[in-house]
Amino acid sequence: MAELTEAMGITKPSLYACFGNKEALFKKTLDLYERDKLAYMGKALEAPTARGVAERLLTGALATHCGEKDPHGCLGVISTVACTPEADSIRADVIKRRASSEAAVIKRFEQARDEGDLPDSVCPTKLAGCLTTVLQGLSVKAQGGAGSEELQGTADTFLAMWPGR
Repeated sequence: MAELTEAMGITKPSLYACFGNKEALFKKTLDLYERDKLAYMGKALEAPTARGVAERLLTGALATHCGEKDPHGCLGVISTVACTPEADSIRADVIKRRASSEAAVIKRFEQARDEGDLPDSVCPTKLAGCLTTVLQGLSVKAQGGAGSEELQGTADTFLAMWPGR
């Protein structure tokens, strides 16, 4: 908090007057992170194929999590993993946000299956869960120091296993 208030040029009471408390500030931070750093997610869902959705999500995640400027990893994933029991409401909020994103991917994969882009044998929920797990794993590995080449290899391997007709 001291670093944040110093960087903003304000006092701690001013910060709390603006945001209420640390939890409210963190949720605002997540809102900003989603708007700016995860904007690729909405564009990914507009891809013409389900594989294209996955490619765009993986590419966006790698660009975000392995960038030169920002800390590596995903704020939401790292927050979920690092949350202490005292921060259950923050953890619950992060999980709710992730579930909302995953639901959008499931809906898009259901559409793809209905249009014949995915085989009937593919369960959109399970495929979206698998993709989400890979995306979160990339974030954790990036935060742990894995390089972009290694993570790109993981993304490429996942796409090589993509279900096709």
